Amino acid sequence: MAQKPSIPKGTRDFSPAEMVKRNYIFDTVRSVFQKYGYLPIETPAMENLSTLLGKYGEEGDKLLFKILNSGDYLKKADSALLSEKASNKVMSQISEKGLRYDLTVPFARFVVQHQNEISFPFKRYQIQPVWRADRPQKGRYREFFQCDVDVVGSNSLLNEVELIQIVDEVYRLLNINVALLLNNRKVLSGIAEIINASDKIVDITVAIDKLDKIGLDKVNEELVSKGLSQEAIDTIQPIIMLSGSNRDKVAKLREVLASSEVGLKGVDELEVVLNYLDTLNLDLEVELDLTLARGLNYYTGAIFEVKAKDVAIGSITGGGRYDDLTGIFGLKDVSGVGISFGADRIYDVMNQLELFPKADGAKTRAMFVNFGGEDELYALNILTQVRKAGINAELFPDAVKMKKQMNYANKKEIPFVLLAGEDERNNQVVTVKNMESGEQSKLSIDELIKVINL
Repeated sequence: MAQKPSIPKGTRDFSPAEMVKRNYIFDTVRSVFQKYGYLPIETPAMENLSTLLGKYGEEGDKLLFKILNSGDYLKKADSALLSEKASNKVMSQISEKGLRYDLTVPFARFVVQHQNEISFPFKRYQIQPVWRADRPQKGRYREFFQCDVDVVGSNSLLNEVELIQIVDEVYRLLNINVALLLNNRKVLSGIAEIINASDKIVDITVAIDKLDKIGLDKVNEELVSKGLSQEAIDTIQPIIMLSGSNRDKVAKLREVLASSEVGLKGVDELEVVLNYLDTLNLDLEVELDLTLARGLNYYTGAIFEVKAKDVAIGSITGGGRYDDLTGIFGLKDVSGVGISFGADRIYDVMNQLELFPKADGAKTRAMFVNFGGEDELYALNILTQVRKAGINAELFPDAVKMKKQMNYANKKEIPFVLLAGEDERNNQVVTVKNMESGEQSKLSIDELIKVINL
C-alpha cells in the first residue's frame, strides 16, 4: 500500500503562484534594507544548543527544536536517566544541536566569531527560515521566514529612528495599514523597581506581554503565581493601562518613575526617539504602549511591535535594543538594535486584503508550440532571441497534439502562443496568437518582440 504523503503540522508547501507573492514581499523588504545601507549575511539552519539555550527565557527554551546526535545517539546516554524518563536531564547527552529559534542570537554569535573581519557599526540584514515547536494556529507556524535588519556597535538612538523609518517605508510600499507600538525595557525595569520586585522583572515582562492574548485578569493571576503581592499588582495596573497622547504618557511616567534611575533613563530614551520622529512627518502611526513587553530576555532598551490595523493577526514585525547580547559569547559592551519582519504573517495579511499586484513580471509571456523536427529547431533559435530581449518565454518540450499544448498555455495563463511551422520557417516569420482576444498575426522577430513587450 502506497504511503500517503504529508508534511509536519505547522509547515506548508508553497505553489508557484504563492511563491511569486512571497518573493514580492522578500524583494520589497530587501530593497528597503539595502537602501538604508544594510548588507546580507546567512547563518546555518542549525546552531549548537549551547548557543541557543538560555537566550529566550524559560518558555523560549521549551520551543526549541532539538536535533538528535548522529549515529547511535543513545550510546552515551545515562541508563538511569533513561529509565527515569528524565528527558530534560538526558537531553544534553543525546542532542548537541538545535534548529535556530530566531535570527538575532545566531547574528550575535556571527558578530563575535567574525569580529576581526567586519567593521563597526555593522549593519546587516538576513532573510531565512526559523523554527519553533509551538502549537500551530492561525498566523502561527512551526517553520516561518523572518526578514531581520540589525545594527551592532552603536549606542545611538538614531538607529532606533532609522529602523522605524524602515518600517514606515516597507509597509507603505506593501500598502498595509499598520501601527507601530513603542516601549522601553528600562521603563519596565523601573516599574519593577518601584514595587520592590526587580528580581521578578522577567516574570513581569513575560506576563504583561500576554495581555492582548489572555486579558488583564489572567495576567494578574500569572503575576500572583509568580509571587507578586496584590499591592504591587495594584501599583502596576494604572501604569500599564496609561492612556492619552504619547507626550501625556511620557509626562506621567516621569512622575511615577521619579524614584527610579533606570526607569527615568528609559523615559529619556523614549522622548529622544519621539522628538526625532516628530521632525520626520512619517505616514506611520507610532503609539507609546506600556503593555508592550516582548518576552525575550535579551532586550534592554527600546522595544517595537507592528500590527496590521485591518486584520486581526497579532504582531507582524517586532524587535528592540539589546545592550550585551554578544557578551554571552565573549565580546562585551557591543550594543545592538534590530527588528524582524514576519514574512508569513505579512503574506497572510496581504492575501486576506488582496494587496498583491498582478504577478505578470514573473510569468511566462509567450510559449512556442512544438511541431518537432526542423520547426522545433527554428522555434528554439527564435526563443533564444526572445529571451535575450528580456522576455520570459518557453518552448513546449514535446511535439504532441496542439490541444494538449494549448491547454498547457491556458492553465499557465500565458498571454501569447507562438506558432513556428513550415510556412513560418520558409518566410522567416512567426504566427502570434493573442490568447485573450483570439487574434492572430504573422510578424517578424523584431515585430514579435515589440508586441510581446507591450
